[in-house]
Amino acid sequence: MTNEEIATVFRRLANLLELRGENPFKLRAYRTAADTIEDCATPLAEMVSAGGVARLRELPGIGDAISKKILDLLETGTFKLYDDIRREIPESVLDLLQVEGLGFKTLQLLYERFHLTNLPDFAKFVAGGGLDSVPLMGEKSQARLRASLAKLLEDSGAELR
Repeated sequence: MTNEEIATVFRRLANLLELRGENPFKLRAYRTAADTIEDCATPLAEMVSAGGVARLRELPGIGDAISKKILDLLETGTFKLYDDIRREIPESVLDLLQVEGLGFKTLQLLYERFHLTNLPDFAKFVAGGGLDSVPLMGEKSQARLRASLAKLLEDSGAELR
């Protein structure tokens, strides 16, 4: 597993935990770890081979718990917390963040209140006028979301039904 792939896992974990309303300090720890991992010139797998998890803990923002998660990722491709949160919240819900103008607070609302978990469902929701039922969603915001979604779907070759 590359450093970039490991960093992506920690970013996705932080995003899923944020949707769950997790402690902001924990979120920052995972995002900081992702940044550190991404910026690290040496592959983490090499670091572990040379010095085990102790070598990982030498990196800024990588403590005992995160270094053990990295080791699990390198050995198995996953770790318990990541598996647990993905069972709780479908990872596909993060795809909605590709829609320009859609932030975490709105995404959280769409997930919790309307049970939207992927782009196709969001597209159907939008096409059916669902944005009108989203609190504090003005006409300009709706128009921006519709335009961004249409472009995203056009770029991916999907259709807005």
